Amino acid sequence: DSEIITCAIVTPGNAGDASAAQDLIGDLLEDQGSVGSDDLIASADQSDPTEDVDEIDRPTVYGDNAYGTGSFHDRLEQAGIDSRCKTQDPAGELFTKDRFDINLTDDTVTCPAGVRVAISRNRSGGVAKFADACTPCQMSHQCTSATQGRTISINSHEAALTRARNSQRDPVWHDDYRATRPKVERKFAHLMRRKHGGRRARVRGLLRVGNDFSLLAGAANLARMAKLQARSNPCGGWEVAM
Repeated sequence: DSEIITCAIVTPGNAGDASAAQDLIGDLLEDQGSVGSDDLIASADQSDPTEDVDEIDRPTVYGDNAYGTGSFHDRLEQAGIDSRCKTQDPAGELFTKDRFDINLTDDTVTCPAGVRVAISRNRSGGVAKFADACTPCQMSHQCTSATQGRTISINSHEAALTRARNSQRDPVWHDDYRATRPKVERKFAHLMRRKHGGRRARVRGLLRVGNDFSLLAGAANLARMAKLQARSNPCGGWEVAM
């Protein structure tokens, strides 16, 4: 809410955004390391039986589709952190993956026509192949154009991805994301309005670029603190004018 930048990490140009996500919120993960979902539920039971668990002040992480990976969702769940990282929904003109019933308990996948096949597990998660079942199927033209039949890939964090997609369909989740995301975009604009490495690196080398960007972020913080009329207090902290 303060729009103060507390951490900035520079990665190689070929690295995905989510690769640095856990480092960006390392302090938050440390604070929540000993407080998981079960602990939050237990604390709610001990405090007030009429209090809803959702009303407990839980930390929340926001991010666009680049951060909505299964591994990152899973890491946030383990730490008891609410995820507002958007997860890309399956897309395509034919039957999308969400039209298939994926049962991770039985390790099976059922297609829209009712055909059920077992999931073959591998290092990346697994795969469900319908193969010859697609040939006589009257719905095959709506499902696949592959000669070997439809194939469904199962992510190693499929359960976390499914929960994330279900959560983001909630209007409350959507409204919260829409209300917070513009703050991030506005901060990007603040970093780009001066020609100081916000859009293009001014130096060479990852370490130098990182130091240069941290300097830019610090300058943006000073401008924001001036806007908030922040001042130090006798306790050694900071306070803003109300």
